[in-house]
Amino acid sequence: MSRSAILPALAAILIVSGCDREPDPAPQESERTGTGEAAATGEIDRSFAGELMPAANLVNPADEVLNLGALQGRPVLVNLWATWCAPCVKEMPLLDELAADYGGALNVVTVSQDMEGPAKVAAFFEENGLENLPQWIDPQLALGEAIGASTLPTTVLYDRQGQEVWRVTGDYDWASEEARAAIEEVVETPQVP
Repeated sequence: MSRSAILPALAAILIVSGCDREPDPAPQESERTGTGEAAATGEIDRSFAGELMPAANLVNPADEVLNLGALQGRPVLVNLWATWCAPCVKEMPLLDELAADYGGALNVVTVSQDMEGPAKVAAFFEENGLENLPQWIDPQLALGEAIGASTLPTTVLYDRQGQEVWRVTGDYDWASEEARAAIEEVVETPQVP
């Protein structure tokens, strides 16, 4: 097997190992809050600060291509997720709300790691009423490999120059004061406080 075939396969194995392969009717969670909701497991990690945003090519259900590196000029929050990943699914509505709240001040880019194609992603967005997030797909899993994402979800905040500020591995409460304060390190003023 050639090196070019091994790397995507290895990336897929690493990503799948971090999250359930298929959602269970009642996904297992490690912690629960007093309300019965699963507690977020991710924490802000600044150990990769200064790393450059990869210039990976993404596609959407309309077969449009986006080179992630072209987004420099405003802050970008990149979220790697999959429809079969229970923690990913849990945080998608929070990311949708975050994108609506920050509007043009923050580019929230969700990147599916699903291998079943654009129709699966488009159906997920429609079923869940996600109106403020893009439907980008990483068909070769190149982005996950480039940023070293071994678990889903993985979310990375980049500043205007395309340099990593911090990342979160695992699900996170994107509606929390902590999340908003961390985002506002690079975004001056959100549209909605």
